[in-house]
Amino acid sequence: MKKNNLKIVKINKNKSLFNYEKKVLIKDLILDLKLGYYDFEKEKNQKVKFTLDVNYEDKKPSNDKDLKSIVNYAKIVKLIKKLIKNKNYNFLETLAEDVFDELFKDKRIDKITLQIEKLEIMKDCSSVGIQISKKRSYD
Repeated sequence: MKKNNLKIVKINKNKSLFNYEKKVLIKDLILDLKLGYYDFEKEKNQKVKFTLDVNYEDKKPSNDKDLKSIVNYAKIVKLIKKLIKNKNYNFLETLAEDVFDELFKDKRIDKITLQIEKLEIMKDCSSVGIQISKKRSYD
């Protein structure tokens, strides 16, 4: 007769059995702002396109009645609008760093990929820009 090797596992109801990997997507947010190093770039607003992937982890499912249970895309858009309203940037990279600094205040966020494109600055291109990914270091 074979011996049964099954073990009984007790589940702690206070501990989650799952980890959620979530991503907030913001595609083609187009804003008018003064952005650039050269004088001609500072003279008038230009169209700038933002695309973001914001990765975050959570141990709980989203609560349909609690806005704080998610990373809110509307809040991210509002934050970007506030940043460009309050400061003139010479470089896309410094704007990106300010976006990262604000978003990483939410401890759930572990990685952000941000693409920023100037849409009207070079007539031979539909856009020029940067893409930067920044990941939280836990070391």
